[in-house]
Amino acid sequence: MTEADRPGADLPVAGPFAGPVPVLLVHGIRTSATMWRHQLEWLEAAGHPVLAIDLPGHGARLGEPFTAAAALATIDAGVDALGGTALLVGLSLGGYWTIAYAALHPEKVIALVAAGSSFQPSGPGLAGYRLLARSIRRLPDRGLALHTVLVRRMLPEPGATDVLAGGVALDVMDAGLGATGTLTPVADLHRYPGRVWLVNGAWDHFRLHQRRFLAATRQGTLVTVPGAGHLVSLHRPHAFDRILRGIIAEVEADLRRDHPDSVHGRPG
Repeated sequence: MTEADRPGADLPVAGPFAGPVPVLLVHGIRTSATMWRHQLEWLEAAGHPVLAIDLPGHGARLGEPFTAAAALATIDAGVDALGGTALLVGLSLGGYWTIAYAALHPEKVIALVAAGSSFQPSGPGLAGYRLLARSIRRLPDRGLALHTVLVRRMLPEPGATDVLAGGVALDVMDAGLGATGTLTPVADLHRYPGRVWLVNGAWDHFRLHQRRFLAATRQGTLVTVPGAGHLVSLHRPHAFDRILRGIIAEVEADLRRDHPDSVHGRPG
């Protein structure tokens, strides 16, 4: 199958709409929508329609199986709930699945922010990660205590509490990683014609292939956050906020320029 034959290959990027840019937030593995509490608060205060979703097997959906179809359907339902178009912001697992969704449905994606998602999810790296996940799951509590201790040590408050507030997805990690290993993020980034921001912490091990990912984008920007690790929005929330505010301002400026007759672009 050639690129032109694939779903979404020739579809336009999402067009104009009235009001502030809608934002869909997609969490990382073993976390949930609660990890976005800080961003939800200021986005809502700024007047943005915003929604943080739970992927299958996470948060309010603990116990559900994680599949590719279910993950993409969840993102699609979230976009539809925001009116049919949105700026997608995904972290780690969420970043990979928002990239995949944007490639399939560019007409519904205003722009894309993929944080902590610049590592090719395949080969020995993925196999080792899945082996670790299976080993942790064999612990008497399936890894709950270990996960809680690591979160408390790695993340400043209130980020650690926000991560744990939605529960810990103890049983979904191997399936989630397996499904993510079927994705082709480099090809998907090339297929998506809109603007993309890759946001990575300077200490993030998941930025190993960031130059390859950036080169694949048609309109890409790489942002590195000093002093941040993998969970960049939680390690350095205020720095992440400034970056996201700047991205939203650029996206809204693009919309005003490209669609001067839209409601969104009219003065006053």
